[in-house]
Amino acid sequence: MELFENLLLGFSVALTLENLAYCLLGCLLGTLIGVLPGIGPVPTIAMLLPITYVLPPTAGLIMLAGIYYGAAYGGSTTAILVALPGETSAVVTVIDGHQMARNGRAGAALAIAALGSFFAGCVTTFLIAGFAPPLAELAFKFGPAEYFSLMVLGLIGAVVLASGSLPKAICMIFLGLLLGMIGTDVNSGVARYDFGIPELQDGIDFAVVAMGVFGFAEIMTNLELRDQRVDLTDKVGKLYPNKQEFSEAWPAVVRGTAIGSALGILPGGGAVLSSFASYTLEKKISKEPERFGKGHPAGVAGPESANNSGSQASFIPLLTLGIPGNAVTALMIGAMTIHNIQPGPQVMSSHPELFWGLIVSMWIGNLMLVVLNLPLIGLWVKLLTVPYRILYPAILVFCTIGVYSLNYNVFDIWMTAAFGLVGYLWVKLKCEGAPLLLGLVLGPMMEENFRRALLLARGDFSTFVTRPLSLSLLILAAILVVLVALPSVKQKREEAFVEDS
Repeated sequence: MELFENLLLGFSVALTLENLAYCLLGCLLGTLIGVLPGIGPVPTIAMLLPITYVLPPTAGLIMLAGIYYGAAYGGSTTAILVALPGETSAVVTVIDGHQMARNGRAGAALAIAALGSFFAGCVTTFLIAGFAPPLAELAFKFGPAEYFSLMVLGLIGAVVLASGSLPKAICMIFLGLLLGMIGTDVNSGVARYDFGIPELQDGIDFAVVAMGVFGFAEIMTNLELRDQRVDLTDKVGKLYPNKQEFSEAWPAVVRGTAIGSALGILPGGGAVLSSFASYTLEKKISKEPERFGKGHPAGVAGPESANNSGSQASFIPLLTLGIPGNAVTALMIGAMTIHNIQPGPQVMSSHPELFWGLIVSMWIGNLMLVVLNLPLIGLWVKLLTVPYRILYPAILVFCTIGVYSLNYNVFDIWMTAAFGLVGYLWVKLKCEGAPLLLGLVLGPMMEENFRRALLLARGDFSTFVTRPLSLSLLILAAILVVLVALPSVKQKREEAFVEDS
């Protein structure tokens, strides 16, 4: 009964004209950046973050959430039509989606992807609504020691699930933690690691790092790439799967939704891992595994459902614990703190209209995305013909304006450019930027909870292992470290992410 009342509150908030408009805007932008290869939700949200300063908190978060899960929808369009995933989680969709397009079934592949994503999004949103309140109640039992241990677990999970080299991911995490220490110490009021630069006394804004590492670096990387894709945008065909395609696709949609809902909660890239896991499962249980890679509908339905449910499941740790599961939710935590909203379980009690309005907006947003992605497919196809050399100046201008509007400080622009150059170097060295951003966001929170726990325990470090919940989280973190060190697990992990490298 209480859940029903909360959902009614959510609908009353989400169905206001203002919030509907921002939900539609977020879905439109998400689909757009998903369709256009090489942009992605992280630099887009980083670029639009300053805009949320002047928006009501609920409207701003609804728009940012729409961009995130909208990009998961749009990414399938380029993956299927031109074998170029517009979003990382759509990498697996290329394998069978593009083959279906080559076989003259592009329209069916697009419909399977959109409808599978819609089903997955709706089911996962229902799970968020049902499971978030009890998880939030559990979170109220967390003290500083438990929060510190949880963040340790989150960072280790981010390392384990990051694609690419483990040592590189660990280095990026530590670098993010170090960057988070720059600025004035909250307890002593002493400036540290500012190198005598006044602008660094307030620390490095995470939006500056995000725009540099994900925005400017992406522009430089994409300008290097030569277009060698097979263009099938003029051969979409009918947007309806036949009976055989439907019968092969719907069980994969259900399984993909379950996998995405479970793995999406994990930190470090659950949506990406979900799509790989779903494709691997479908291929293993199929009676005709040889059809995969040649245009099997289950090879589109499973990964697309999994990446969309994974994207939305990542909101569970954000809304219940205040812990970011990936770079996008880290940016959304930043958006909440801008409005003096402390992320965590207290959001449900202190800002119920924001909590339930955001959840209900996901249902509305998923419905909007089906309308945007199927009847308007012709519009998105036209956008694929726009050369990137025309797009990047506009992206660069908006990024620069966004950075300057953070503090109206030219120094931030220079900092973003510097991080852009460093980010470009990291791309060349195959170092992932997401662990860095997670370390930067979680670093100050970890330090604060670590020092607060020691203060309450009168300097006794055993407080982290004598409290049962804190000890359990640290044991889970240790198990993760041991598991990933095992040769067999390490090999499987490398095989899972080989397509993403």
